[in-house]
Amino acid sequence: MSDRLPVLKTYKLFIGGAFPRSESGRVYEVEGANVALASRKDVRDAVQAARGAAPGWAKATAYNRGQVLYRLAELLETRATQLAAACSGADEVAAAVDRVVWYAGWTDKLAQVVGGANPVAGPYFDFTVPEPTGVVGIVAPAEPALLGLVSRLAPALAGGNVAVVLASQLHPLAAIELAECIATADVPAGVVNILTGDPAETAPWLASHMDVNAIDITGAPAALAADLERAAADNVKRVVRGPANGQRLADIEQLLELKTVWHPIGV
Repeated sequence: MSDRLPVLKTYKLFIGGAFPRSESGRVYEVEGANVALASRKDVRDAVQAARGAAPGWAKATAYNRGQVLYRLAELLETRATQLAAACSGADEVAAAVDRVVWYAGWTDKLAQVVGGANPVAGPYFDFTVPEPTGVVGIVAPAEPALLGLVSRLAPALAGGNVAVVLASQLHPLAAIELAECIATADVPAGVVNILTGDPAETAPWLASHMDVNAIDITGAPAALAADLERAAADNVKRVVRGPANGQRLADIEQLLELKTVWHPIGV
């Protein structure tokens, strides 16, 4: 019996609230498991799922989005043991939970802080209102595996965006554990989609996709990041990057559009 081969667990993708296999059927072995190797078709499916979920998530009240994110933090806390085994340990999980709570607290404050009433010379009200950019592609940082992903995903969700995430190729189990939390955390299907595999293969398709409004290249190596910027420029896609481990209001702001509304006084 000492010569027997272990049966490795096979993890799937997370698209549209479900856990499908890669359409290619490919997997790769990493961290003692078989992990799905996403393809171009999987990217298209994930973007389609995100686009379908975008109107509902954007129109949800800021309070509701905050409560959903807070519920996600609760589930991360509940699954702390499994998450710790998939990343650097309990401290990273605790930091990830705190980060989700921090961004959850911003959801109903963005309009007051980022937007506002503007003084104008005339009989008008003039308001600036923040709105989500839309579908955001995220190349997750390789390290820290869980906290880095949460640090880039949470601000996008807090601003009302939906996301297609390319998980770390070397440490994908943290992303998959996070997906299992998202699936049971009241997050509407399609709001978050997580693809595992090789970002060098899938990220260019995400950057060039005409139905993706912004791409976060924080986790992309320098050479890949340059290629993604060029691909995004062809369709005037917003390109953002930020700290792999940080929490900033700026990370929400860079994925918002500011709409200015004029209204006559007394009408």
